[in-house]
This record gives sequence, structure tokens and C-alpha cells, in this order.
Amino acid sequence: MWLYLAALLGLYYLLRWYRERQVVSHLQDKYVFITGCGSGFGNLLARQLDTRGLRVLAACRTEEAAEQLKAQASHRLETVTLDVSKTENITAVTQWVKERVGDRGLWGLVNNAGTSQPTAPNEWLTKQDFVTILDVNLLGVIEVTLSLLPLVRKARGRVVNVSSILGRVSLFGGGYCISKYGVEAFSDSLRRELAHFGVKVAVIEPGQFETNMTNTEKVLQMVQKTWDHASPEIKEIYGQKFLASYLKMISEKHTTRCSLNLSEVTDCMEHALTACHPRTRYSAGWDAKLLYLPLSYMPTFLVDAIVTWGLPRPGKAL
Repeated sequence: MWLYLAALLGLYYLLRWYRERQVVSHLQDKYVFITGCGSGFGNLLARQLDTRGLRVLAACRTEEAAEQLKAQASHRLETVTLDVSKTENITAVTQWVKERVGDRGLWGLVNNAGTSQPTAPNEWLTKQDFVTILDVNLLGVIEVTLSLLPLVRKARGRVVNVSSILGRVSLFGGGYCISKYGVEAFSDSLRRELAHFGVKVAVIEPGQFETNMTNTEKVLQMVQKTWDHASPEIKEIYGQKFLASYLKMISEKHTTRCSLNLSEVTDCMEHALTACHPRTRYSAGWDAKLLYLPLSYMPTFLVDAIVTWGLPRPGKAL
């Protein structure tokens, strides 16, 4: 019996491997629009797809970043500046994309732009701190998608949303985890709605990778700034000892856990855009596959125990 089960399992993975190796034809005629190409995943993906021959439309936050990317790519790649938190900017860029794709439509939309700061224990933050992240990571994703969806539908193309494994397991306070849970929910509803039109929606769930957004020094500075602006009551309750332990924990985790191999993520993005049969979700990184994904299916009491093990305690915690 076990032999038959092993044979069936092996056959399943063999068929999946064969299906996932099939590539969409005429890639050189397809347009892909990517947000957040100034650095990190977006920057690498833009150059990676350009090498494959796709027509890349890369959105960067600043003109300087756009010029640097153009200098590293072929003449096919075009850049535009975009702040996904500004409606008027999104409207203008949508028109810019329409002028370039014409009747072909937009084959791929990659919502990659994001921010993780400010992040700290929830009590240290204000409503505006949450809004700052949600405007980019969630509302920005929604507005860019809705603006470009008619073009994606015309091409019967792909929408690729960059979430995070923290969209499955919330490990710290602030708007980042909340925004990624929202991206997961938005992607699920969008996938079901667009299936009728031949449009496929994929979610990328990276583990911990070293990018400009997760730069250790920047994270530490932002946490310190958040603490400095916290109320005297919060500072008294948590205490300076907690702050020092909290900053040390962040520094150690970023140093030991963040992977430098960004291609693990961009390869997933590329597959979602170019494979005939893309996956619904891609978990990128060993920590995502072996730690956080299994963690998301465990009982809540066990997850809480694992996540909080070894964390510093506030000075006046009971």
C-alpha cells in the first residue's frame, strides 16, 4: 500500500514539474509593469525580465533611481516615477502605460512597491504611523491594480502581488503585517473574480531578505525615533532596559536571518509571469518554507509560545 502511495506522490510531483516548465510564447511582445523598481526585488526583477526579452515598464520612486536603472538595462526597458500613495500620480502613470501598450494590453502587473517603517510595539505608534504603511502597502496596491486592470484583462494577463510570510504570521506591531494580511485577502478575491476573464493572480510570500527596506541601521534608527516620540507613560511602563533589549534583538535577527539572495524571490515572480501554469502562491526563502509557513497552520497557543520565546519583557509587565 505504501509503495502505491509513494508512486502516486512521485507521479504527482513529476506532472507538476512538467506543467510548471511550460513557458508562455512570444514573451518579447509582452509588456510588464513593475512598481518599486528603485531597489531590492523590483530593481532586480526589472533587469531579469529585460534580459528575458520582455518589454519592461519600471516605476521608481525617484528620478535618480529611474536613471540608474535605465543605465543598467537595454533600450527596451522604460522607466517612470511613481508614488503609489498619490492618486494623481497613479492616474498619470496609468495613461503613460496605456500609450505604450496600445491594443496589446498589459500582460503583467507586479505590485512590488512597499515600506516597512515605522515598525515598533503597537503602543508606541500613532494612527498616522499605521496609515503611512497602509497607504503604500495595501491601498497603493489596490489603487494601482484597479487603475490598470482593464489593460491586464485585455491581454488576459497576470497580476502578481508581493505580500510576505508576515501576511500569514504576524510577528511584530505596526502596519506592515496588517498590510500584508490585507494584500493576501485582496489577492484571493481578485483571483476568483478575474478567473472568468482568463486573468491569473499570484501572491509572492518572501521570508526575510536583506533589502533597502529591511536595512538594519534604518530599522534601528526608526525604532529609536518612535521611542523618542512615545509618551512619558509608555517609556515608564516599558523602561530603558526593554528598549535596549529590543534593539539588540532586532540587530541580531537581521544579521543572522536575512538572506542576501534576492533572486530566490525574483525567480518566483518571473515564473508567475512567464509560466503557462503559474502557482497561486510562492513561498520564497528557506525560513518561509520550513518555519513560517508550517507555523501558520499550528494551533494559536503554540504559535504564541514559539513567537514570544526569548523576547524581552516590558519593565512593568505582570
